[in-house]
Amino acid sequence: MRLNGKVAIVTGAGSGFGAGIAKRFAQEGACVVVNDINATGGERIAGEIATAGGKAIFLRADVTRSGEWAGMIGAAESAFGRLDIVVNNAGWTHRNKPYLEVTEAEFDRVYTVNVKSVYLSAMHALPAFRKSGGGCIVNIASTGGIRPRPGLTVYNSSKAAVILMSRSMAAEFAPDRVRVNCVNPVFSPDTGLSADFAGGAVSEEARKRFLATIPLGRFSTPLDVANACLYLASDDADFISGVCIEVDGARCV
Repeated sequence: MRLNGKVAIVTGAGSGFGAGIAKRFAQEGACVVVNDINATGGERIAGEIATAGGKAIFLRADVTRSGEWAGMIGAAESAFGRLDIVVNNAGWTHRNKPYLEVTEAEFDRVYTVNVKSVYLSAMHALPAFRKSGGGCIVNIASTGGIRPRPGLTVYNSSKAAVILMSRSMAAEFAPDRVRVNCVNPVFSPDTGLSADFAGGAVSEEARKRFLATIPLGRFSTPLDVANACLYLASDDADFISGVCIEVDGARCV
């Protein structure tokens, strides 16, 4: 098993990409802290992992709050004895609309959830990683952070910040044997934010429009994203740090 004996926190793991990542990590032997602000979804995923024979606990925490990150790190160490991996998957977007219609409150929330949470994760995880002799952070950004389109300008810029932050963190944290990488998924119609990305219900017409931009001819799935994260979190990627992997079917080529 590629993550046997490792302990991972996956944020926003109650649905979508986060759920896929948490389940895949558990299948590969990781002890998983399933985090979400939605207790119903998070408890369900932790339960499904346990039913399948994996090890997981659910912890409700708001990733935008420093104290709750401290509690999450402490819970991982208390339950499983150490911390090896943090996957920053939790995110939020304003609805697809013209830039001048994005409110200040929406701007603040996008940057707090998407960027501040990554800052806080490292502030609290680094001491734990040092105790373990190293660690790994995988940040989930977006293809919008490298090939933006109109209507999601604030969201796109927040993900661009995550991409650059990941690269800079990789260089700064390397002496502590902490690797930092990034995964950029393409749009998926099956995630909780898909209607906001599309600016309304994801109709068949909208699906066709988005699909036409993906050369491989299908949308990303939670398993696609989970497999990329698995590689980056595993010892197979022991010398890989500061990279961004587009899980996008060649959309950004």
